[in-house]
Amino acid sequence: MKKLLIALITLIPSLAFAADPAVPLDEAKVDLHDKASLQRGAQMYMNYCSGCHSLEYARYNRMFNDLEIPEDIGQEYLQFTGDKPGDLITNNMEAEAAGQWFGTGIPDLTNVARVRGPDWIYTYLRSFYKDDSRPWGVNNAVFPNVGMPHVLEELQGTPMQAYEERRIDGEMKEVYVGIETDGSGRMTEDEYDQAMLDLTAFLVYMGEPMALEQRRMGWFAFGFLLVFTILAWLLKKEFFRDLK
Repeated sequence: MKKLLIALITLIPSLAFAADPAVPLDEAKVDLHDKASLQRGAQMYMNYCSGCHSLEYARYNRMFNDLEIPEDIGQEYLQFTGDKPGDLITNNMEAEAAGQWFGTGIPDLTNVARVRGPDWIYTYLRSFYKDDSRPWGVNNAVFPNVGMPHVLEELQGTPMQAYEERRIDGEMKEVYVGIETDGSGRMTEDEYDQAMLDLTAFLVYMGEPMALEQRRMGWFAFGFLLVFTILAWLLKKEFFRDLK
C-alpha cells in the first residue's frame, strides 16, 4: 500500500505535465543556498499559484523554518486561507469547480520539480503566448494546448511567439526563436526571468526540502570517514611497528 501511494503521488503531477517539450529547454541555474531567491519564489507562488495549485505534502511552518521566514511574517504575507502554521499547504479549490473551469483536475505541485525537472519548469513559465483559439486565449510552446490561463501576464506583458526567416535546405522558412512581449508588463524581461527562476527554485526546494541538509550531512559523513581512515592507518602502522 505504501509503495502504491508513493507511485500515485509521483504520477499525478506527471500526468498533468505529460507533454514532451516542443522547444529546447533553458537552463535553470537554481541555487538552493540563496534564501532570498527562495523567499521571493515562495511569495510569487503564494500570490499567483496557490489559488489553484496546492502543496499538500508540505507544511507552512516547515517552509517558514527552512526559508528563514519569521512565522508572524509568513502568516501575514504567505497564508491566505486562515490555516495554522502547522497545517498542510492546501487551498479552497474544489475538484468539481476545477473540472468546470479547466476541464480537468488541478495538479498538486509538491513533487512537480522532481518529475519534470527545473529546466522544464523554468522554460514553461516563460513560454506562454497569445492564442485566441484557446479557451483562455493563451497557449504554451513547451506544453501545447495547455489548459491553464497565463496568470503572470500582468507581470510579463502580453507574450507572443517570435519567428525568423532562415534558409534551411535551400529554402527560406520561418523558424520559432522564442517569446517576445508587448512591453505592457510590470516587469522588464530580465526581472521576469529572475522571478521565474525564483519560483522554479522554490518548487525545487518543495520537491525535496531535505536536499541541503542531506548534502551537509553527506560532507560531514565524508569528513568523518576520512579522519577515521587516517587514524586507522596510523594505528595499523603503530601496531605493526610493535610486532617487529
